[in-house]
Amino acid sequence: MIVSINQPAYLPWLGYFERILLSDMHIILDDVQFEKNSMTNRNKVLMNGQVVTLTIPVKTSGRFGNLPIKDVEIDYSRNWVKKHRNTISQAYAKTPFYAEFMPILDSFFSTADQFKFLGEFIRKNTETLLDYLEISRSITYASGIHYQGKKSDLILDLCQKFNADTYISGPFGRDYLDINSFRENNIDVLFHDYQHPEYPQKSTHFVSHLSILDLIFNCGKGAGRYLTKKDTSAANQLTNQLTNQLTNQKE
Repeated sequence: MIVSINQPAYLPWLGYFERILLSDMHIILDDVQFEKNSMTNRNKVLMNGQVVTLTIPVKTSGRFGNLPIKDVEIDYSRNWVKKHRNTISQAYAKTPFYAEFMPILDSFFSTADQFKFLGEFIRKNTETLLDYLEISRSITYASGIHYQGKKSDLILDLCQKFNADTYISGPFGRDYLDINSFRENNIDVLFHDYQHPEYPQKSTHFVSHLSILDLIFNCGKGAGRYLTKKDTSAANQLTNQLTNQLTNQKE
């Protein structure tokens, strides 16, 4: 069982979805502390060659330090839904798959005010994107799991809940994961060092690390082939990376 874990993110970037693709089970860590200025409630799109950040306003006053992501309330006092929708529309109106995908986003944004909490809104957002990308993986939410520990122990406990034999970590996991603890529990750790691809983009020079929306509007259903290395299946890519990392660890 290959497990990966990520905090929820609004309109996530490509690497977020590749990590899901490489997993059998993906756990969304929705009950950890909300971090200000993180990508949980914001992401970037490309308009006329310039990067524009879209941010969902949230109610956090006096609550930092004790505010799980799932309990963050969206601030609808500002008309951000219309702004986000219009910005995306203006940014991608001339892309090849605007006519195909914009109605899907319109449907999504039209129901935004039904969601009180950021976590549930992002959940619907992520499900919409996974659906379009035809990514079918088991996904669960940490808030529905009884687990314990902090940092490395927290991750290890979640992996053990699902009988993981491999854990795919983000690159920053190198700073806090106790690799020996995972080895003692027969779990290999793979660090996901995402190699960002270039794809057809409406820009004079390629801009990376944008929301997955940029890839979808430019490539449509063909977006999937850019999420992993060309001519290499997700399974083979994972096997090759894991073999190389384990070899390096033993040297």
